[in-house]
Amino acid sequence: MRPVLKSLCLLLLLMASLTFLYLHIWAPKPYATIDLRSRLHRDPGPLLDEQLLAPPKKYAHITFRLKEEVLELLPKNSCKCEVEPGMKLPFQKQLFGQVSSLEFAGAFSPSELPEINSKREQEYRSYQHSASTAPSQSASVLPPKCPSIPIIPLESASTMPLNQANLTATMGTFNVAAEVEGVKVTGEGEMFLSLSGPQLDNLNRQMQFVTYTNTLFHPNTADTVQFATDEHQASFIIHIRHAPTPKLYNPDEYNISALVTIATKTFLRYDKLRVLITSIRKFYPSVTIIIADDSQNPERIEGTHIEQYFMPFGKGWFAGRNLAISQVATKYVLWVDDDFIFTPRTKVEKLVDVLEKTSLDLVGGAVREISGFTTTYRQRISVQAGGDEGDCLHTRQGYHHLIEGFPSCVVTDGVINFFLARTDKVLQVGFDPRLSRVAHLEFFIDGLGILHVGSCSDVVVDHASKIKLPWRKTDSEKQYAKYRYPASGDDSVSTKHSFFYFKNRFKCMTGN
Repeated sequence: MRPVLKSLCLLLLLMASLTFLYLHIWAPKPYATIDLRSRLHRDPGPLLDEQLLAPPKKYAHITFRLKEEVLELLPKNSCKCEVEPGMKLPFQKQLFGQVSSLEFAGAFSPSELPEINSKREQEYRSYQHSASTAPSQSASVLPPKCPSIPIIPLESASTMPLNQANLTATMGTFNVAAEVEGVKVTGEGEMFLSLSGPQLDNLNRQMQFVTYTNTLFHPNTADTVQFATDEHQASFIIHIRHAPTPKLYNPDEYNISALVTIATKTFLRYDKLRVLITSIRKFYPSVTIIIADDSQNPERIEGTHIEQYFMPFGKGWFAGRNLAISQVATKYVLWVDDDFIFTPRTKVEKLVDVLEKTSLDLVGGAVREISGFTTTYRQRISVQAGGDEGDCLHTRQGYHHLIEGFPSCVVTDGVINFFLARTDKVLQVGFDPRLSRVAHLEFFIDGLGILHVGSCSDVVVDHASKIKLPWRKTDSEKQYAKYRYPASGDDSVSTKHSFFYFKNRFKCMTGN
């Protein structure tokens, strides 16, 4: 008996050691807390750099002559919609079209404008914060304008009497907004610009007036400019792109019904869908609910603030998501599965507060199962560059860091099927309609580099029970199970793998 007990003790000791090792490797480590909350934006002011016209004391003694024709092209925050006068030609309207000018403020009465402008400015500042990107050591050009180029002043201990700086571009031309005394400029209007002169201060002052105009246009690309002096060489980037057009929302009142639309996809489960809608109406009686439905024998769901869109039978999970979200007209969309149930803990306002006050694009909640277990499905996703065979996809449970001001919220890469998101950002990523019945993480993989994702554990939705005795299942439930839980050799699984391999260029995947 003793050898058996000894073997059992050794086995338990080994299992405990392995469990400790697993928890040590995979358990979340101490995370930092990062502040993602919005800050007040400083008014942009004029884009034309004031230092061009009012230089530092070091350069105040240097005289220059402004070139008005170049200054007119420099960007300023003072645009006007004015029709330029031109020659009147016979049949001008028929040949070239009617040139017109419209003022959109006329869509509102003078009494409405102050409130409209206040709301618009508030939404614009929120948009600027959510769309902001990390600063970079580069300049940007918005066609057809030309920016002045920020060039670091030269400093040299050289005794050479002549100082020279050269600029070379491949997608645009250089010019100068002013001519500085004592500096020779050659190559204006060309891709190669040379500045030379005996006084280093004068040369530095001249470089402050250098401008760049894009000539080879692409809506989102960059030109690498080479900068060379007698002693040094360097390069910097000029981004060539149109500024993104804002998409602002104007809710009549700042309430959930004006800010949020609830979207879901249903398939053969009308009993659960009706339970979901009833639970929503207990807490949000006027929020719009959008339903995408690809059932074989569709049933019409009646009720106020409900929109139901029918699809071909079995069209699919992600196709339905695309359809539902494409019809959302509010700033935010709350995605829910059709077998969820709202409770007093399903506080959508909390999720709205997170998105309104941070730079996050999407924030997930938590789902409580019938057993009482609650999950957030937080996933960290990363792609490791590979060779000709493709890249490596890695997914791990966990998150990147906590969010200051929201103690129950973290930043991660993937969340559960209960999330609130900025509608325009979800539409930007989209859902691959070829993924029919089994898909979830694929959306967040496609959203890498686009979506800033968070997760809050204090907003919880209940999950309807999945337990049902086999002999009590209806025909619809049996048919649903056939589509929802495919066999291991089902084509849907191999389809997902083929997408990862070809569409995303992954050769393999690791995860837990």
